[in-house]
Amino acid sequence: MIGGGVAGASVAYALGRAGARVTLIDSGQHAASRVPSALLNPVRGQSGKVDPQAVAGLRQTWAWVGELARAGEKVPCGREGVLRPVPDGRTREKFVRHLPPPTDLSHVWLAPADAPAPLAPGWAHALWLPEGGWLDGAAFTAALRRASGARVVRARATGWAARGVTLEGGESLAADAVVWCGGAVGSGWAGEGGVYRAGSLLLLDRAPSPVPLSFGAYVAPAASGGVLGATFEAPTPTWAPPRLPLGSLAWLLGKGLALTPDLRGPQVTGRWSGTRLSGLRCGQGEDGVWRLAGLGSKGFLLGPLLAQALARELLGRAARPAAPGALPVA
Repeated sequence: MIGGGVAGASVAYALGRAGARVTLIDSGQHAASRVPSALLNPVRGQSGKVDPQAVAGLRQTWAWVGELARAGEKVPCGREGVLRPVPDGRTREKFVRHLPPPTDLSHVWLAPADAPAPLAPGWAHALWLPEGGWLDGAAFTAALRRASGARVVRARATGWAARGVTLEGGESLAADAVVWCGGAVGSGWAGEGGVYRAGSLLLLDRAPSPVPLSFGAYVAPAASGGVLGATFEAPTPTWAPPRLPLGSLAWLLGKGLALTPDLRGPQVTGRWSGTRLSGLRCGQGEDGVWRLAGLGSKGFLLGPLLAQALARELLGRAARPAAPGALPVA
C-alpha cells in the first residue's frame, strides 16, 4: 500500500479486516487527510449535487467510526447534522432537483429562523441534513492505520509496478499486489497532471456554531474549538505547497461572516492548509497496479466505501488465499 492518507488507510483497513497481510508505505506528507474538522456532507457545492454513492458512503464512514470506537480507537466527531443555508428560491430549486427522496436521505427544509443554529441575515432557506456531521480527519486516518494491523514503513516510494515497490534510497519490496493511494502530494511527486485545489482552515478557540454550516465556505466544531475554511484557490494542473494569500484570507472571513453572526467572537489560534486532487481513479490499471486516488473533497465521505469495494475486488481476483509465508499486499 503506497500512501497513508485517508484513501490508503481506508484500503489498508479494509484489507486487514479481510485477513490480508499489508505493508503500508507512508511518507507522512498527506496534509489533506489531517484536516481537523472534515464535513460528512452528502449534498455538495452551491447547487446541491449529490454523488450517486454519497448516501452509502456517509453511512459506511459512520459505521467505521463506530467499529473503531468499539476497538478502543477514539475519533472526535459530531453526528448532530449539517445545515446548508440557501440564498434564494432559484438555488433551492437546484438543490431540490438533485436531492434524493427523504426515504433515501433524511432532509428537511426550514425557515432560517427555525434552523438549529443561528444564521447571519440574508438567507432565504435552510436545508437540514440530520445524518451529516463532522469528524477529525487526522484522528480517523490514524485510527484506520492502527486498526488495519499493517506494518508501516516510513519512507517515500519512488517507483512501483504490479508486484513491487522501490523506496527512496534503492530498497525494493516485493508483494502479491500493489495499491497506490498517493493523493495530491504523491501525484505531484510522480509528475502526474490533474486538477489540484488548495484550501485552508482557520483554527478557532471555540466553535462559532453548534452544528456545521456550509455554503461556499463552512464553519464547524472541532475536537478543540472550531474551524472556518474552504477549498477556494483556483485549480492548477500541477501540485504546489498550499498557501493562504491575503486576498484569500479576506475572502474566507467574508464568507464566514455571511454564514453566522457568531464569527466575531472566536479568536484565531492557527491555520491548516492542504491540497486536494480531483479525478477519481479506483480499480486496477493496465499496469497491474491498483489505485484509489482523486477523491477531491470527498475523501472522508466516499473513501471508506470505495476502499471496501476495491479491497473486495482485489481479493476476489487473487488466484488463491494467502498462505503462510506469502508475500504481503504493498
